[in-house]
Amino acid sequence: MDGAGLPETRSTCPYCGVGCGVLLRADGQGGLTVRGDPDHPANFGRLCSKGSALGETVGQAGRLLAPHINGKPADWDSALQLVADRFRDTIRDHGPDSVAFYVSGQLLTEDYYVANKLMKGFIGSANIDTNSRLCMASSVAGHRRAFGTDTVPGTYEDLDEADLVVLVGSNLAWCHPVLHQRVLAAKKSRGTKIIVVDPRRTASCDSADLHLPLAPGSDVALFNRLLVAAQKAGALDPAMIARSNGFDEALHTATAGDVSVTGLDPALIDQFCAMWLGHEKVVTVFSQGVNQSSSGTDKVNAILNCHLATGRIGTKGCGPLSVTGQPNAMGGREVGGLANMLACHLDLENADHRAAVRGFWDAPHMPDAPGLKAVDMFRAVADGTIKAIWIIHTNPAVSMPDAKAVRDAIAGCPFTVVSDITQATDTARLADVLLPATAWAEKDGTVTNSDRTISRQRAVLDAPGEARPDWAILAQVAQRMGWKTAFDYTTPAEIFREFAALSGVAGKFGRDFDISGLSDLTDAEFAAFDPTRWPVTATRQGGRFFADGQFYHPDGKARLVPVTHRPPVARTGPRYPFRLNTGRVRDQWHTMTRTGLSPRLSAHMAEPFLEIHPDDAATLGVVPADLVAVTAPQGSAILRARITDTVQAGQVFAPIHWTGETAPSARIDDLVAGVTDPVSGQPESKAAVVAVQRFKARWYGFAVSRAPIKPDLPYWALATTAAGYRADLAGSEPVRDWADYATTLFGIYDCEISSIIDMSRGMARVALMKDGRVEAALFVSPEPVAVMRDYLATVPGMDVPDVLIGRPAADMPNPGPMLCSCFGVGVNTIVQAIEEQGLITVDAVGAALQAGTNCGSCRPEIAALIGKLNLREAAE
Repeated sequence: MDGAGLPETRSTCPYCGVGCGVLLRADGQGGLTVRGDPDHPANFGRLCSKGSALGETVGQAGRLLAPHINGKPADWDSALQLVADRFRDTIRDHGPDSVAFYVSGQLLTEDYYVANKLMKGFIGSANIDTNSRLCMASSVAGHRRAFGTDTVPGTYEDLDEADLVVLVGSNLAWCHPVLHQRVLAAKKSRGTKIIVVDPRRTASCDSADLHLPLAPGSDVALFNRLLVAAQKAGALDPAMIARSNGFDEALHTATAGDVSVTGLDPALIDQFCAMWLGHEKVVTVFSQGVNQSSSGTDKVNAILNCHLATGRIGTKGCGPLSVTGQPNAMGGREVGGLANMLACHLDLENADHRAAVRGFWDAPHMPDAPGLKAVDMFRAVADGTIKAIWIIHTNPAVSMPDAKAVRDAIAGCPFTVVSDITQATDTARLADVLLPATAWAEKDGTVTNSDRTISRQRAVLDAPGEARPDWAILAQVAQRMGWKTAFDYTTPAEIFREFAALSGVAGKFGRDFDISGLSDLTDAEFAAFDPTRWPVTATRQGGRFFADGQFYHPDGKARLVPVTHRPPVARTGPRYPFRLNTGRVRDQWHTMTRTGLSPRLSAHMAEPFLEIHPDDAATLGVVPADLVAVTAPQGSAILRARITDTVQAGQVFAPIHWTGETAPSARIDDLVAGVTDPVSGQPESKAAVVAVQRFKARWYGFAVSRAPIKPDLPYWALATTAAGYRADLAGSEPVRDWADYATTLFGIYDCEISSIIDMSRGMARVALMKDGRVEAALFVSPEPVAVMRDYLATVPGMDVPDVLIGRPAADMPNPGPMLCSCFGVGVNTIVQAIEEQGLITVDAVGAALQAGTNCGSCRPEIAALIGKLNLREAAE
């Protein structure tokens, strides 16, 4: 049964904050087909490579199917009672601030709401924080300082109407591809200009009219210069300035700034200012390059200052737009899932707000001070202040800065609970109690995307094993702690109605977040709920904020915040001469718990790497494919060198995705110090200082197998393939018998062994066969192994007697490394089409092969490939 006759269900993608609508069709056997929802206002049917591959990431393989206590399966009653008892006893003995929740933007709004209500209203502590602290807390803080509340002013439609889109610290082409396609469509249809402000030359620069490769951390100096230029050019908006406070102070501070710290050519800065001020409709999109900084909040306010002072806010095609990294980071902000916020954008520091929320919940407690933000929370775990912690759908053991210290802290915590869909994460392996939760496509509720659109996630698959929804798990623990009536929920619709009603309380205080118009939804109406942008009240639905000049500070005015450039806290020097930037790659997301299950997503960049400038590589004696050892004051890593001029000399870049499950030596946050923004508490994840040197292994290997491997080696990186797994390896110890080593490595002993071994040259090739089919193969060399990896990844399970050659036979097709993940098109296939069909444009390649015609995130790579072939042809 393929599910062709079954109906499609509208839901929402579980990845980034774009919030794309998807149509899901279950196949009746635990699988799914997924396509974009043409009627969803966020994507109108488009999906990125990750969303397109969602059907490859469901199933029971690797799932946590039952509760575990101390590593052993347990029943739900025992697990829930243990959690309730240990938290209650810890609170009794040490007070409410001795416990904490660390939650996730993967939670649905209903899950988040219950967690926040339990911690703040009934346990009586504000020690609930979220991994969203790592991605958008500086935006929240900047919004609150400027607007009086955490308001996103504009909408995605502004991208369609803008004359100029400025991408600041955002590789939109890779990290939010569907939004990038909207920008490119506007560029094509109405001539929208694009500026990229980023130290790296990213895929987003391919279509940009201007790229400003500023020095890391210098965004404040650049936007202060823009504010001064606006004043000199007579481009200020007197009416908006009259509805704001702080303009004179902000301008004075900006005038005193030194723009040379950006490292940019003054002519380039002048061009940037002229373009920004020369277009009436400007949208400034900003993301992690702004937020993940010790001055992230000031960077946000420098951007907001320019939009406020020039009146480019609140109207069609204008405004600042913070794009979030998680599907429900916005929902978490709305329910108060941060340690320094109440629900519904109410202020924890405000006594009237606290009293109103406490009264609405009929809660016994309400903290009157912020709780511990993420970095401080795990420091408190380390020093014993927090004695019980519940971690839900996140992996702080690898994603927090100074991650090795965080792993040690969790391991030493007296009581750690982890709710997740798998036990195969660095964090889950440290838990005292593991609770199996439902995953995307199994759970039911709402999420809010980056432009305030609330969408439904719907269940189309049965929960596997004993997995339960997170809201139900939290409510059942709360009931066992003594609060039965307050947490007597039976459906997510019931929770949503309560949340919507609470937002009406916020509305009476004049706050922006008010969805009280949805508080009387019936269960049937909740089930059928269409994407809706808030606010939703009796008199208003959706739209932009601030067109009327009304803000949320007590005096109703906006505030321009005087900000000055502050360099990153860590300084480069002789010992640590490089500045490390971190981020995402095109086809992976977070720590690959989901995307790592997809063979086609894993094929694009199957190994962790460090981008390094050619001049720096030459100085270090590093050549392509070398491994490099990267060291920082608090940790180390080993990565594959990728030599490229997309990074500037003195700077290096590494992706964040690999973990102890996939590449233990590549846990990048081991290198990142726990330095935070003093206002937002967000870590400075893009400005660590490191040293780099060539890593000389005794031997290098490449392996393919039908089953996963976890070798005891200084370097290994494992990736999923359609046939099983592939792994790059490097060893420091000599191996005397490669055939014996291979059987032990793969755990396969009852097999036929085929080998080519030359011990004098340090080369070995070993294949393990059963019934004439390849079970596994190992290729070893004293230098990085030169074999056709993408071809070898296909051979496990196949009858390939000449597998040890390491390349396909001459008459076999070899698509080469994956380039377009949406349609599974390899580099060699594209090269062949270009050469044989005379294709000279990206659109022509798309017409011939479909490559680049879905999410478009591979289009820069296709363009680069065409350019390289053209240069080669010209040279010949």
